[in-house]
Amino acid sequence: MKTYKPTSKSRRQMTTLPYKELLSGHAPHKPLLKKKSNQGGRNAFGRITTRHQGGGHKKRFRDVDFSYNKKDIPAKIETVEYDPFRSAFIGLALYRDGERRYVILPKDVGVGSTFIVSENAPLTPGNRLPLGKIPVGTFIYNIEIAPLAGASLVRSAGNFAEVVAHDAGYAQVKLPSTEIRKVSDLAWASIGAVGNEEYNLVVIGKAGRSRWMGIRPTVRGTAMNPVDHPHGGGEGKQGRGLRRAKSKWGKPTGKGQKTRTPKKYSNVFIVSRRKVGKKRKG
Repeated sequence: MKTYKPTSKSRRQMTTLPYKELLSGHAPHKPLLKKKSNQGGRNAFGRITTRHQGGGHKKRFRDVDFSYNKKDIPAKIETVEYDPFRSAFIGLALYRDGERRYVILPKDVGVGSTFIVSENAPLTPGNRLPLGKIPVGTFIYNIEIAPLAGASLVRSAGNFAEVVAHDAGYAQVKLPSTEIRKVSDLAWASIGAVGNEEYNLVVIGKAGRSRWMGIRPTVRGTAMNPVDHPHGGGEGKQGRGLRRAKSKWGKPTGKGQKTRTPKKYSNVFIVSRRKVGKKRKG
């Protein structure tokens, strides 16, 4: 981590990643860049659907490939780049047929490394195989929920899942949340763990840096009035006055409470529910 001289109170605490050491220094590949306007957490009707979003530095969207539909064609990593829309680093992959695509980079993969998407690929970081061909105990990322649906699980910096069993056409995968879930053996996954594992050690340090990132302030429910939040009201500093914590809309939240929809379609695929709170730390 990169630290700074304490020229101010916030600067004393602030840390950043040593990007000059971690990135290759290349400019983004223009054909894979897109404009992306900032919605500020609002939907098509202009109503806020996700709070605490807005402002921030202007960003350009990198078209990252999660389909990995170029099979049995080797690819070489040309660059290691920063992506403002995700915590993981991305790399520009040059396939042997001449096409370039952005991919999420795993640990220990950098400029000059190669990977391949194939049913017979070796078990080396970055290679991609069907889950049925991946042995128990292997770390994986970029996992498909359904065959040919594109990678949707385990894509954040430092994350990895583990194959813990194979049974009746399904692989049992232990996710970063500690949930064990069944995924079809025909779905594909990449070998390894997502890179930039020090991302969670970054100390933002000051409110202004959050605003640069497009994160607006969060107000505690206990600091509101009763009309605005179930935890609001009271003279001076008060407890919430409720046995269980609630969201602004009265729904259970935090403190290890179960918030999953009871009849969710994917319940049948969950072998073991995720552990929360003190149990998870233990």
